[in-house]
Amino acid sequence: MRSLITGGRGFVGTWLADHLRSSGDDVVQIDQEVEITDPAALLAAVRSAAPDAIYHLAAMTHVGKSWDEPLRVLEVNVLGTGALLAAARECGTDPRVLVTSSAEVYGAVTDPAQLPLTETSPTAPLTPYAASKLAAEALCAQAWLGHGQHVVTVRPFNHIGPGQSPNFAVSALAKRIVDSERSGATEIPVGNLTARRDFTDVRDVVRSYRMLIESGDPGGIYNVCSGKDVAIQDIADRLLARAGSSVRLVQDPSLMRPVEVPVLRGDPGRLTAATGWVPELPLDQTLADVLAHWRDAPA
Repeated sequence: MRSLITGGRGFVGTWLADHLRSSGDDVVQIDQEVEITDPAALLAAVRSAAPDAIYHLAAMTHVGKSWDEPLRVLEVNVLGTGALLAAARECGTDPRVLVTSSAEVYGAVTDPAQLPLTETSPTAPLTPYAASKLAAEALCAQAWLGHGQHVVTVRPFNHIGPGQSPNFAVSALAKRIVDSERSGATEIPVGNLTARRDFTDVRDVVRSYRMLIESGDPGGIYNVCSGKDVAIQDIADRLLARAGSSVRLVQDPSLMRPVEVPVLRGDPGRLTAATGWVPELPLDQTLADVLAHWRDAPA
């Protein structure tokens, strides 16, 4: 299979490319060299790649920072998705397309009885990022219903692993712990530790993406998640224990979001039924690998 990845040199894109190549695929990765909101440039890139499958990962992904640039987030995540879907229709190879949305579209869950979240759960995006992803989902639905385009939408919950930017909570905690080891600091700043999230290793996530390209229903939406929620405090405690660190965690108001989703936990049943996918890497292994990544990184 010849595969094209937009956002192909980012955290998930890099892991996805490695997985696709190990599965025997021919892979083309595009990133900043193609402006995702430039339809002509994007169409030229897709035609040149002549893909059988497209994995659309390119997006502005930082939830907190989306409050600072809401219009740019909408431009990249919504108009960019529309341009990509149009390019896929016009490129001449009729590729299958996988578009990454986000579990953030579900918004805040105030009633525990609503958990776990399924693909039919109500959506109520709380952030500019989440709103942009739900709007992009509407474009995917229109592509299938209006054009018969083979497009699958995924709603990944929190995915983590070695190589992730320290703009994200787990990687940031691991990096600050390693930095404190090097500097001798006794305190590190943290944001909200009470939020609970459904974490999956990025290496398990990218396996699901290829499975869905092969077996997902066109027009379908699939949660990608573990089915378990874990508090950020628990993640921090596990990282500190694994590092053998006694550093103190101090809440920093600048690391708090304007609006916080208290808990997210998904149901991966539809994904499992369609593909047979189940997560394979345990959380403690992922956390060990994230710590090792930052210990190997230059100071």
